[in-house]
Amino acid sequence: MLRTPMLTDVQCRNAVCPPERKQARFADAGGLYLQVSPSGSKRWFLKYRVGGKEKQLALGSYPDVTLASARLARDAAKQQKASGVDPIQARKLEKLKGIRPEGDTFKAVAQEWYGKQVGRWSPMHAHRVMQQFERDLFPWLGERPMPGIEPMELLAVLQKIEARGAVETADRALMLARQVWEYWLPTATNTQRNITEGLKKRLMPYRGTHFPAIVEPERFGELLRAMYAYKGGLIVRTALLLAPILYQRPGNLRMMEWSEVDMDNARWTIPSAKMKRLKQEKENGDDHVVPLPTQALALLRDIHPLTGHGQYVFPGQRDHDRPMSDNSVRSALYSLGFGKEQSWHGFRASARTMLVDQLDLDPLAIEANLAHSVKDANGRSYNRTQYLAQRFTQIQQWADYLDRLRTGATVVPMHQRVA
Repeated sequence: MLRTPMLTDVQCRNAVCPPERKQARFADAGGLYLQVSPSGSKRWFLKYRVGGKEKQLALGSYPDVTLASARLARDAAKQQKASGVDPIQARKLEKLKGIRPEGDTFKAVAQEWYGKQVGRWSPMHAHRVMQQFERDLFPWLGERPMPGIEPMELLAVLQKIEARGAVETADRALMLARQVWEYWLPTATNTQRNITEGLKKRLMPYRGTHFPAIVEPERFGELLRAMYAYKGGLIVRTALLLAPILYQRPGNLRMMEWSEVDMDNARWTIPSAKMKRLKQEKENGDDHVVPLPTQALALLRDIHPLTGHGQYVFPGQRDHDRPMSDNSVRSALYSLGFGKEQSWHGFRASARTMLVDQLDLDPLAIEANLAHSVKDANGRSYNRTQYLAQRFTQIQQWADYLDRLRTGATVVPMHQRVA
């Protein structure tokens, strides 16, 4: 049986392509050959078949890849093929894995995932996410290769967070780790799995807590009387009294600007960029219009001589170019003895509950005034209108109802709306 003659290094060095040909091939054994172009460039290829189709695998240029090295690469590729792996597909997969130059360390994968998400987030949320990575996860897992991290290793990191009393933070750290693993797994080998599965059961139970909110009319009337008797500064007092009437998010109320207030048309327009939304929604969403009842207009007119010359309706005490602090109204509620029962944000829950339970008003209009996106059973948003006409009437009814609660007038609950 004749054997294919094998190339020598001398033949490789002296191999040339005739000028009349596009290329010349010099065969070695096992499908390996040296391809030479008229310009003199020389490249190694392996010829093999998969499913009856001929393929060529590039193995590098000569003399950078020597004859001996080319034979070793040929043998390795033939072993892959024998095990059922197409060498060319394996090469493509290796190139894809090489896209992340730092390798599949937890930090590299997390940063790549973060980079894909950050465009959708507000700057504040993006900062909080990266801060948690850098504080709670990167110091222990950052340089560890993803395939080598064991479930108990991640659990130990989460328990370190719990040990400092930050149960909620540990829960959020697990959520971040889970999203990193879900992002990485499609590019990992088939033997890898999501190691975050089941770890939540090994952590201390955590359930998101609701903001304290008073929803009993009689007790809420006591709170309103205490608020109207508040002896603090006019700026904090006005914000305190507006909070239950308008029931908007604390951040929006304390950053209210005079340019957003139209007292002639009794409305406060909050720019979309200030709303609690994803970045794209902030940039492309509608502004949020808040009707102003007569009681709110009166409070704003009272404070206008004091702050109307500046940007903010409620400027900071020390720096008038910045809004009042988030702690101002909260501290006022504690000073009145209601801080544990009623939070600033909780005024939204108080209004949402009593507007339905006590006044039997349209829940859709209430949700629109809360700036909530209402969806139907199929998850589609059907709250396409702002219900402005209803909301102007509704919020005036609410403000009048609060006056009756505050003065101690008899309030008869309405019957529940029939679905």
